[in-house]
This record gives sequence, C-alpha cells and structure tokens, in this order.
Amino acid sequence: MLESAVLFLLHSILARYNVFCMTQPDIEYNSSKDFTTLEAWRKARTLKLFCYREIIPILPREERYSLGVQVRRAGISVTANISEGYGRYYRGDGIHFYRIARGSIYELKDHITTCLDLNFIDKDLFDRGIILIEDAKKTLNGYIKFLNKKDKGSVTA
Repeated sequence: MLESAVLFLLHSILARYNVFCMTQPDIEYNSSKDFTTLEAWRKARTLKLFCYREIIPILPREERYSLGVQVRRAGISVTANISEGYGRYYRGDGIHFYRIARGSIYELKDHITTCLDLNFIDKDLFDRGIILIEDAKKTLNGYIKFLNKKDKGSVTA
C-alpha cells in the first residue's frame, strides 16, 4: 500500500512538471519573427558572405582545401549556431549556442590573420574583414549580455 502511494505521488509530481510530455508549453508563434530578424545573425551572415565572396576565391589553389575549408566551416558555424540557439526553448540552451558562435567568430579572426601573414590577402581586405568580425562579435556579445540580464530578471520584455 505504501509503495503504491509513493508511486502515485511520484507520478503526480513528474506529470505536474511535464516530464512525461516532451512538447513545449503552449506559446504563440510569430511567423514574422525568427532568427533571421536577429541583428547578430544578420551581421554574422554578412561576415560569412564576405569570407565566401572575398577571401576564399583568392586563396591559392593548394589552400582552398585546407585553410579555405576552415574559413568556410567557421563562417557557416557562426550563423548556424545563432540560428540553433534561437530555436532552443530554454534561454540557457540558446546562450550556450551563441557562445559557440562567438568562438567561431574568433576562429575566423585567426584564419583571416593567417591569410594576411601568408600574403594570401592584402591589408585592405584584412582590415575590412576585421571590421566585420568586430561588429559581429560586439553585436553577439550584446545579445548574450541582454539574455543574461533577462535571465536574472533585470530586463523586462
């Protein structure tokens, strides 16, 4: 008898906190607002396209499948992680992906620096890339900071 009472109580608690149901609570979906509306994603996209259109095409043939691939992967990683973070239900999960995206921005900075050091790109192209990198990084850092403050209850939305 005691076992069945304990099991019933445990089941009630788990059901109350939606442990058995893996769907998210009812929230209103706004189809006009998704990750593409985030300024951080837009700036990361501009950075990615810059790398694809300006950096990768001018790399020497022997670097297109080594350094070029690394630039491509890092650029894609930034926008992909921002979009995945946006799609996460819990804010903390989203912040985790935004931090991964920030790491990929730093990785791009290193790759572009390598391109300059090895004379694959000129200083002007490097400077343009750094401006885009810093802009994307500052915007993403601001968004992460905003979400952290929101988590602590000091921001109302």
